[in-house]
Amino acid sequence: MGAPFFHSPVQDLVDHKIAAAYNEAGEQYLAYADGAAGDLFAFDGDYAYGDRESWALLVAKLKALRAAGRTELGLLDLGCGPGTWIRRLVIEARRLGFSRVRARGIDLAEGQIAHARKSCSALARLPGVTLHFEPGDIRAPFSEKDGSVDLCLCLYGVLNHLSVRDMGAVLREAARVTGGWFIATVRATGSTPTIYVDSLQAARGFRQDNHFDRMDVELANGRHISFASHLFSSAELRDLASGAFAIEDLRGLDLFHLRFALDARFNPTERVRADGLLPELDRLEEACCRHPGMIDFATHLLLVAKPRTEG
Repeated sequence: MGAPFFHSPVQDLVDHKIAAAYNEAGEQYLAYADGAAGDLFAFDGDYAYGDRESWALLVAKLKALRAAGRTELGLLDLGCGPGTWIRRLVIEARRLGFSRVRARGIDLAEGQIAHARKSCSALARLPGVTLHFEPGDIRAPFSEKDGSVDLCLCLYGVLNHLSVRDMGAVLREAARVTGGWFIATVRATGSTPTIYVDSLQAARGFRQDNHFDRMDVELANGRHISFASHLFSSAELRDLASGAFAIEDLRGLDLFHLRFALDARFNPTERVRADGLLPELDRLEEACCRHPGMIDFATHLLLVAKPRTEG
């Protein structure tokens, strides 16, 4: 295991602000990040296109493991939030025939961990399923053994909240425990704006300070929140990851879909003809998602990587 992260008083304050922002968001964060709570696989939230693409990738990796004869599966979700992606993966893994699934989720926000434990309680009782959600800092060494994790996830804003100086250690530790794939998504430098914990409509004002890597938000209810926020270019993400991983793919997620989304508060949707729009946007996404001049304008960057092997 790598050396544990040393917490300075300043860093402890930064961590507290991040955790507090997601704790106070509560179930509203779940609705914002994952869409309607009724159907786990509806992918109808604000980031539906990126969710669908990420899910298709994850299912493909599960199928590849099964095709190779695997019946046991190890999952680790770094910054798991309310546990949505682990729930999806455990359900799909059992459907595909994995007889044993061992999964762990880590998150700074204890409120999100509480929600994950509650929503996954039925899954955790299934035969062959070992499921744990723990509050914790992903910069500390992981308890997993070397190469024991088949899918290591770190999705959406998790890495954006880290200091760049901590990224190398986190990625090396992720590479140590990963025997299969490391899959991460991060906010890109040219992405559409976000306040991370809720939709933009919940904010009266916000500012991303790219010099100090900080997000300041004034919510509509008058509450102010401030936390670390670093936006990544594809080149920076590639450089940071390549020290620990062999990169299988690096692409933009959602260059067009979110920007073409209609707003029911403004657009007369019954008068906007969208016949054939979604297939055309899908075609454009596929054509442009790895284009050097466009990738950094995606809503998220998607990294797919495997740990480097010696020799």
